[in-house]
Amino acid sequence: MSSVDSTTLARTVAAALLESGMREAVVCPGSRSAPLVYALAEAERRGRIRLHVRVDERSAAFLAHGISLATGRPVGVLTTSGTAVGNLLPALMEAFHAGTRLVALTADRPAEMHGTGANQTTRQDGLFALHTRGAASISADLAPGEGLEEHLGRVAATVRRLLVRAEGLVVDPAAARPDLAEAPAGPVHLNLPFRAPLVPDAGQLAAMAAPAAPDDDADRPAEPAPWRAPGSDLTARVDLDVSRRPERRTVVLACHGAGPVAAAFAMALGLPLLAEPSSNARFTVNAVAAYPLLLGPAGGAPGSDQGHPLAECIERVVLFGRPTLTRTVTALLDRPDVEAVLYSPEPAPWFEPGRRPERVVTDLGELADFAGQGAAGWVPAWQRASHRAQNAVEDALVRADRRHGLSAQSVAHVLPAVTRGPLVLGSSSLIRDVDLTWRPPTAPDAGVFANRGLAGIDGTIATAAGVALGTGRRTVALIGDLTALHDAGELLVGDGEPEPDLDVVVVNDAGGAIFAGLEHGQVAGHAGMADVVERFFGTPHRADLAALAAAYGVPHVLVEDRAELVHVLGAPERGRRLVEVRVHRADRPAVAAAIARAVAEAVAADPVAADPVPACTGAAAPEEES
Repeated sequence: MSSVDSTTLARTVAAALLESGMREAVVCPGSRSAPLVYALAEAERRGRIRLHVRVDERSAAFLAHGISLATGRPVGVLTTSGTAVGNLLPALMEAFHAGTRLVALTADRPAEMHGTGANQTTRQDGLFALHTRGAASISADLAPGEGLEEHLGRVAATVRRLLVRAEGLVVDPAAARPDLAEAPAGPVHLNLPFRAPLVPDAGQLAAMAAPAAPDDDADRPAEPAPWRAPGSDLTARVDLDVSRRPERRTVVLACHGAGPVAAAFAMALGLPLLAEPSSNARFTVNAVAAYPLLLGPAGGAPGSDQGHPLAECIERVVLFGRPTLTRTVTALLDRPDVEAVLYSPEPAPWFEPGRRPERVVTDLGELADFAGQGAAGWVPAWQRASHRAQNAVEDALVRADRRHGLSAQSVAHVLPAVTRGPLVLGSSSLIRDVDLTWRPPTAPDAGVFANRGLAGIDGTIATAAGVALGTGRRTVALIGDLTALHDAGELLVGDGEPEPDLDVVVVNDAGGAIFAGLEHGQVAGHAGMADVVERFFGTPHRADLAALAAAYGVPHVLVEDRAELVHVLGAPERGRRLVEVRVHRADRPAVAAAIARAVAEAVAADPVAADPVPACTGAAAPEEES
C-alpha cells in the first residue's frame, strides 16, 4: 500500500491547522512528533504562528488551555507518543467543562507497530473520548485507487472539520457552511501516526532552511489587542422596557462565566446582583458585597436565624453562569419557595440539557418577563445591607491583622482591589475568600479567570501564564501553597522562550486550608482525630518557596504586611515574580469567625433587618439614621 512520507503529511496538517485559525501552539519535546514540530517551526519562521516549548506535558496542556481561555481561539499542544499523551488528560477534562478550544496533537506509532511490544506504543485512538468534542486520526496510507493530492486533500478536510467541532459547530455535508450544533465548544483530539523517517529529507531540509520571508498574504499571529476588563466598555448594556413588567423580589445570581450581561440586566431591571468573582459581573452599584453571609448558612431559608432577613423575602432567582463556590448559593437555589431560571442563550459546556432543575431561558426579553422589575425599596434595602456588611468585613480584617498578622482573607481582599488587568484565582479557599471580602467596584478594573470547569488545583500557574501570554498584559495569579507546589514545573521556561509577565502570589500556610472549613474541621475536634485530619487533609509541608523560585530563576519577593503587598503589586516588573505571603493556617478559622460575627452584628443593627416588611412587600424601605 502506498503511503505519504511523514514530512509531507505533517506539513499538510500544519497548513490545515493554520487555515482553521490556530495561531499559537505549545510543543513538548519528543522524537515521534518531530515531523509536525518541523512543519510548525517552518510556519513560525514565516510569522504565521507563535510556538512555546515546555518539557512537562501536563503543564504544556494547561498553558495552551490558558491561552485559549484568554483569546477564545484554538490552541494546540503537541506531544510524542506513550505516557506523554496521558499527561494531557487533566487539562482536557478542564477544557471540556470550561469550553476552551484546546487541540491535543498527539504523535503515534503506525498501525504495524501496535501490539508488537514496540517502545512507547499504546492505544491512543479514543483515549480522550469522554472529554473531547471530537476526535480524528490521520493516516499516511492511501486508499486503493487514491492519488496523493486526493489523499492530502482528505487529510486537510479532516483537520478542518475537527477544528470546526472545537468551535461548537458541525459541518452539514449538504450545506455550504457550518451550522450550530447542540454541543458547545470544547477540546478536540487529533492523533497522528508517523512512520520513519521522522526528519525531512535533504531536499525538504533545504527548503525549510532557506531564508524565510514572511508570507505577505498570510494571517499572522495578531498582537494582543489592548486589554480591557470585561464590561468596561459597557457594550453589554441591556435595553429592556420595564414599564409594563410587574414588581417582584427577584435577585440576579451571577456565577462563573456569567459575563457583564448579568450586571447590565440587574441594572436595567433594578434588581440586586449577587456576583461570584469569576462571573466578571461583580460591579455596578447593584452588586451586593459579602452576599454569602447575607444569605446565611441555610441560604436564607424561612425561619433561619442567621443571614439577613431580606434573604427570606427572595421569591425569584435569575441565574447567569455556573454556580460553583458556596453552599449558601446552592441552598438558595434549592429553596422550594423560590422560583429560578437559568439564562443560557447557547449550549453550555458545564451541564447537559434536562439535568438542572432551573428552567432554561434563551431570550433576554423572556428572562425579563420572569424577573420583573425590582419592587419599590428592594434594591435600596440590599444596598444598605451590602454597605454595612462590607464595612464590617473590612473592620474585622483590620482587627484580625493587628492580632494575627496578615491573613489569607486580607490578601484576598487586597488583590482584586489593586489589580488592573487579568486576575487568575486558584481553586480552594482563596477564591471563596475573594468572594466574601472583595468590595464590588462601580466599574471593572480586573478581569477574573479561574479553572472552575472541574475546580482542580493542578495546572493553575500554567493557566495563568497562558492568560498572560494570550492577553499580552501583566497578570496576577492568587494561589495557595499546595497549588503552587502542584504546578511548580511550569516555572521552568526555557531560554529564548516567550516569557509571560506574571506575578504569582502564593499564600503560604504550609498545607491545605479548605478542609478545616468543611466537615473535616468538625471531625478534627473529636478526640484522637486531629492528627488524622491534619495528615491526610491538612497535608503539612516545609517546602522553601524562595529556594524553589531560585532553582527556576524566578525572582522571589516575601511580603509581610498589607502595605507592602500593595506596594509590590503596584510596582510591576517585566517577566515573572513569585510573591510569597506567609500566614498561619491555624488562624484561618478565627479570622473567618470574626468576619461572620462582625457581619451578623451589622445585620442586627440594620433598620431593614429589624423590620424587613417594607422591602419585602414593595413599599419604600425605611431611611437609615445617620
